[in-house]
Amino acid sequence: MSPVLAGVLQLLALIVALGLSYRPLGDHMARVYSSEKHYKPEKWLYKAVGANPDTQMRWPAYLRGVLAFSVVSVLSLYLLQRVQGSLPGSLGFVSIDPDQAFNTAASFVANTNWQSYYGEQAMGHVVQTGGLAVQNFVSAAVGMAVAVALVRGFARSRSGELGNFWADLVRGVVRILLPMAVIGALVLVACGAIQNFSGIHEVGQFTGGAQQWNGGAVASQEVIKELGTNGGGYFNANSAHPFENPNGLSNLFEVYLILVIPFALTRTFGRMVGSLKQGYAILGTMAVIWVGFTALMMWTEFAGKGPAFELAGGAMEGKETRFGIAGSAIFSVATTLTSTGAVNSFHSSNTGFGGGINLLGMQLGEIAPGGVGSGLYGMLIMAIIAVFIAGLMVGRTPEYLGKKIGTREIKFAACYILVTPALVLGFTAASFVLDTPAHSMTNSGAHGFSEILYAFTSGANNNGSAFAGLNADTQWFNSTIGIAMLLGRFLPMVFVLALAGSLAEQRPVPETAGTLRTEKPLFTGLLVGTIMIITGLTYFPALALGPLAEGLAA
Repeated sequence: MSPVLAGVLQLLALIVALGLSYRPLGDHMARVYSSEKHYKPEKWLYKAVGANPDTQMRWPAYLRGVLAFSVVSVLSLYLLQRVQGSLPGSLGFVSIDPDQAFNTAASFVANTNWQSYYGEQAMGHVVQTGGLAVQNFVSAAVGMAVAVALVRGFARSRSGELGNFWADLVRGVVRILLPMAVIGALVLVACGAIQNFSGIHEVGQFTGGAQQWNGGAVASQEVIKELGTNGGGYFNANSAHPFENPNGLSNLFEVYLILVIPFALTRTFGRMVGSLKQGYAILGTMAVIWVGFTALMMWTEFAGKGPAFELAGGAMEGKETRFGIAGSAIFSVATTLTSTGAVNSFHSSNTGFGGGINLLGMQLGEIAPGGVGSGLYGMLIMAIIAVFIAGLMVGRTPEYLGKKIGTREIKFAACYILVTPALVLGFTAASFVLDTPAHSMTNSGAHGFSEILYAFTSGANNNGSAFAGLNADTQWFNSTIGIAMLLGRFLPMVFVLALAGSLAEQRPVPETAGTLRTEKPLFTGLLVGTIMIITGLTYFPALALGPLAEGLAA
């Protein structure tokens, strides 16, 4: 079987698996967030935090809950790293330096999981399981809660109420993420991923001395790393490490975990707003972009020119032979079109155009299908922009799901789409203006520019993957990327919740003959075009200096 055919079959198998999960998982999540019943373990958690889950919140109160919980999470994870050297189960590792502890705390709370450290050489069992793994669950649940709040903004009228943040947070963890993670961890263990609390041990004698590895609760962290679109690996090699991702089957399963909730949330959206066709339109937009990017990535990586490429069957540099080009291409597109950041290959070794595809996937806003929760609310923001543009073209006040998109709503949407580019381009420019940051680049020219552009694109978009080749463990990059991650996560949430509150206060507008049918394929095409045009106008100059210049020079 040719590698290309094997890749196509993998993609088809993945589509079938996602299709089979779409309806039951989407409906289950709709029931979870619409339920009025509280399970006993959930009541214990509400009592512990002093929250009344039946209290309906308007958007300022909902936002205060999001920010308060996240601030406490950052401080807790920061302190846990700073005292690691005094904790049992630290494997002899010292406490983490302040700048790196801040970067890591900001990263995991912001659902970014950017790592400027070697996991197996820095973090002990307590920090890995009691700190990082816990944040993998709750940061994903926060994103889902904000997405559901926006959906309620469309579904409710004349109330301004968006639900209860604490109830949404707890239910997301207890009823959705935790059960799926338990099942997924068992699958990964069956595939060969490790799950233990062993210490550091030698694995054999090699040239230059013995090699040492430490064990860990890897399978349980790996599953929520992918399922919650987090991305932080137990080991520095991330999902290219055989302890985390042993074989081709586990590789395909991990891609499935990355995509299943973001895609299924479109059905949850359709169910909660009372129109499954609206969910299908959003699903179609996500699917078109995802399949298109995957096809382009496979083409660029298989079509490399030169004797080395021809002998290897494509651009095999930086890729695991266990997965090959197809398995690596499918994984890299899934991880950069979502806010996952996990990698099973060396993105810096992609062809020039291949690296550009990964960059563009993040710069779209990671909305196809995007992160858990963040992908849905990001796509709904773009849908609002699309109906606004359509309204301008026909001279009609734009409407979406029966809600008028007026001056206030479009300002919130515009602020949302401007925050991330400002962070990415501003910090990238500052890194080249100052003397010290540029010294962290391993490469010069277009590829070196791409290293820094990729780092801030990954951080501000809460992705977490790295182009590699960049020494990001410096005070400048630890601090600035940490700031970019926090602002890139929580500033957009402010505008999303404010928009949700504005929509929830409105009275529904009845459909007329002039109403734009947003459940039709025509709107899906308009939405895809809007996304590509806005992203292109924003980032094309930067992309032209980096991956496009490198690809054209190859």
